[in-house]
Amino acid sequence: MSTNSRPHRLKVCLLSPHPLVRAEFERVLPDAGFQISFRQLTSSSPSEIKQMPIPKSPVYVIDGQAPAQCVHALIEVILEHYAKARVLVLASKHNDTGTFELLRLGVKGLLAYGQAAKQWQDALPLVAAGGYWVPRAVLSRFVESIVGSRKSAIARNHIPGTLSRREREVLDSLLRNLSNKEIASQLNISERTVKFHVSNLLAKHGVRRRADLIVMRFQESQLPN
Repeated sequence: MSTNSRPHRLKVCLLSPHPLVRAEFERVLPDAGFQISFRQLTSSSPSEIKQMPIPKSPVYVIDGQAPAQCVHALIEVILEHYAKARVLVLASKHNDTGTFELLRLGVKGLLAYGQAAKQWQDALPLVAAGGYWVPRAVLSRFVESIVGSRKSAIARNHIPGTLSRREREVLDSLLRNLSNKEIASQLNISERTVKFHVSNLLAKHGVRRRADLIVMRFQESQLPN
């Protein structure tokens, strides 16, 4: 295979109020695999945060030392401007209440400071590819909270039986954290066709985002037969 087919260094934008976090972040990530940019958060006002220019990047890491309302504002503005971006949040610890809100906002990864040095090199590429880096127990509780409140249509109507063969193949690929491009390559179809099938899957499961579809199917896999 040509070396041109290999991905370039993964671009990661770190947003933090503390320059020292940047130094530590760069220390633990090898230059060969990652291209790091940094934007210092100088405001604690959500309205000012939303006006702050943010460089385009496939992956963003938000330092949870910033006030929660600022973290939420950052997530919203990033995903509003860059819908395909992936967001991770770094914090001293993540409780269920805060974690569930972050996941609902579209966060894909959660890391604690004490774990980061050992996990960054695995977490960042996985999240960049569309996967989740969230403790399994936390994700399970989050899914239960969604299903419990919405009384998931998938549990009531046995939706899997209504899927076409191609939809099942696309769904299986989604659950393996493959991106649209990777799914297209694997199934030998165009990315536009993948997006079409993903849209149909979302409609059939009664959700608006692929993240919700993944967590709902995760919940189904935990149910007793």
